[in-house]
Amino acid sequence: MEAVGLFEAKTHLSEYVARAEAGEEVIIMRHNKPVAKIVPLDAVAKPAAKLPPFVQRTFKMGKPNPKIDMTRLNKLAGELEDQALIEKLRKGR
Repeated sequence: MEAVGLFEAKTHLSEYVARAEAGEEVIIMRHNKPVAKIVPLDAVAKPAAKLPPFVQRTFKMGKPNPKIDMTRLNKLAGELEDQALIEKLRKGR
């Protein structure tokens, strides 16, 4: 099983679909978090765990800072790439 970034998957989608047809699974990552999987059509689906976005994005990061609005931060993280998010947070926006 291989893990690739979202841009890489978008750029080489036909290659990853061909690999899935051959039986391989490919994990697609966004901001270093797994978000999707390309699998063969005949693969048995496993139900995904229903976790709120807050838990998914802060897994193993310790206790959240009460001064940070995590709802706003999660929305921002979903819209921006890592470097843009870091710059925006440094500017205090």
